[in-house]
Amino acid sequence: MRDQKTRVGIEVGGTFTDIVAITDGVMRVAKVPSTPASPDIGAMNALAKLGIAPGNVSELVHGSTVATNAVLERKGARMAMLVTKGTRDILSLQRHDRKSIYDLQYKKPEPIIPRNDIFEISGRISASGDIVSPVDISALTDLLSQNTASGNYDVIVICLLNSYANPAHELEVKEIVQTLAPGLATICSHEVSREFREYERASTTSLAGFVQPVLKGYLGRFAATLEEQGFAGGLSFMQSNGGRMPATAVGDQPITALLSGPAAGVVGAVKAAESLAIGDVITLDMGGTSTDVAIIQNGRPGLTAQLEIDGLPIRTPVVDIVTVGAGGGSIAWIDDGAMLRVGPKSAGAAPGPAGYGRGGILPTVTDANLIRGSLRPDSLVDQEIDVDMDAARKSLDNLAQRLSLSHKDMADAVIRVAESNIVRAIQKVSTERGKDPRRFTLVAFGGAAGLHAARVAQELNIGRVLVPVNAGVLSAIGLLSSDHVHYTVATHRCALSEENLGQIKDVIATLKTDAQNYLEKEGVTGEPIFEVFLEMRYVGQAFEISVKIDLEAVKELTTGAIARSFAAEHHRIFEFSKSEDALAEIVSFRVGARIVSHSRPPKSTISEGPGAADQPDQLICLRENESTLECRVLRSERLGSTAEPGPLLIEDGTTTILVPDTWSARRTEPQHIILEMRTD
Repeated sequence: MRDQKTRVGIEVGGTFTDIVAITDGVMRVAKVPSTPASPDIGAMNALAKLGIAPGNVSELVHGSTVATNAVLERKGARMAMLVTKGTRDILSLQRHDRKSIYDLQYKKPEPIIPRNDIFEISGRISASGDIVSPVDISALTDLLSQNTASGNYDVIVICLLNSYANPAHELEVKEIVQTLAPGLATICSHEVSREFREYERASTTSLAGFVQPVLKGYLGRFAATLEEQGFAGGLSFMQSNGGRMPATAVGDQPITALLSGPAAGVVGAVKAAESLAIGDVITLDMGGTSTDVAIIQNGRPGLTAQLEIDGLPIRTPVVDIVTVGAGGGSIAWIDDGAMLRVGPKSAGAAPGPAGYGRGGILPTVTDANLIRGSLRPDSLVDQEIDVDMDAARKSLDNLAQRLSLSHKDMADAVIRVAESNIVRAIQKVSTERGKDPRRFTLVAFGGAAGLHAARVAQELNIGRVLVPVNAGVLSAIGLLSSDHVHYTVATHRCALSEENLGQIKDVIATLKTDAQNYLEKEGVTGEPIFEVFLEMRYVGQAFEISVKIDLEAVKELTTGAIARSFAAEHHRIFEFSKSEDALAEIVSFRVGARIVSHSRPPKSTISEGPGAADQPDQLICLRENESTLECRVLRSERLGSTAEPGPLLIEDGTTTILVPDTWSARRTEPQHIILEMRTD
């Protein structure tokens, strides 16, 4: 009988696939190149690199950008959409806003389903949920017979008017579709997003149908490959809300997994900060393709009810993350105004940065770090990268010539532009939302974040940076730290008044029961912890804000307690709130059920390079902020609790940390590294 004691987290990024394995309290980590065409191959390569047989794995938690890439590359299912008569153009009309108001050539995002694949059917339900007219079964049968027999579609999406209030017609239509076309997957809007606003619900449902076969197929292939090699443990997948669910459940609800990788990183950062009793942090996750930032207060990441991918809205609870194209593989270029830019285009995993020697020729942030000296070729040996310095230098030739700069100064300029992009992203989640970044600790992780964290923090007047141990694979660590989470949402508009209090409590109780039942149906057991959010607004306002109701602090739910929470949140966002007697209303309810994972990763061991303990410190020269600095290179395991002044380059096998001359670095008890701005 095999010894199934290993817990594994595998996070597939755009450039690297990270793995963390814990066996008998010992943690091992590794990074391997991602395989974008078949991400599961990269995942299996990661297992092979650590010499782990799938049959010895008791639990595997996975995160991947498969669903996101399907949307961005428009490589998803062939879909037909059934809508209420008169709403065929809903995906084309969208909203009357313009994302770029000064762009004379602006075009709305291309709908995921072409108009000729959208079909109208009769039947009508009112906004209150009453049936106004029935579905014409005969006409629907003829329509389906004419359009589904040809095999042109993989998925039928059903999005009928006001079905959030009463799904009877959608369920009726779904039953007929499954009878006439049993081979087609069928998705109803009330199953994906039971909220009002028809365009957002239609967009969310169409995207769910688009990515479902892709993600479900990917997870099925990955599970089958694991099982062929003896895997009999539990396979779960990370969701955008910062929690995980069994892979089969995520395959059926793929819209919940669009930002699984970035969400896992936030979870890992929260756990690292928690070990040092730090509650307020800004996360900086810089990988090979992009940089993700989020703000954490009191140890809990913020959630937002909607995100956009490729300009298309998606209604699903998601960790509030801002992404910019400033990863290690982001490409530097010169615009029409002769200004240096970095991103959003990326060299990705293939061909990757020019310096990786895999055929890339365009200059990237990684190439700039290699040329200026802040990234040493020897530090990438553990990642099986044979650095080509000549190719890295050659990639900068054109930029350096056009801007009349030396290669080192050109590289330094590229890095400073990339860092300014990251600063602006952090300002979006902090100062633009009324939060002073100086009160927060910056948590830097991902393969490239340590090289830029101190300068980014300095620009924002943040005096402390936390670099968790094995920061380069923290997203994979976050996978193993995550809880099982499921959210239920429903639009139920009612005024905040004493006569409606019973109704409000009933809706919350129903959603709590629904969330718990769903977890139990998917085989997730345990005592759930519930979170309640109310989407609220003052009567007359067009849009609502999300208000968290602390059920533990509020022993008895009252209208006064809800009103005070709403007023406080409204004032925090808009700097004003109306008088206490101003009429407010609840538009939607959102309830989350969390089953806490009691299996936490052990205190991480430091990733050592070959013969690291015997290696003497080295001195190198690097170009930083238009100055040439003599910088000491230090292996991570040689850093102690006494503060070491910069300039310093710290390497640990998964990441490199640059400590500027105005900063110092020290190691904390849980083996994390703290950078602090010096005042001397």
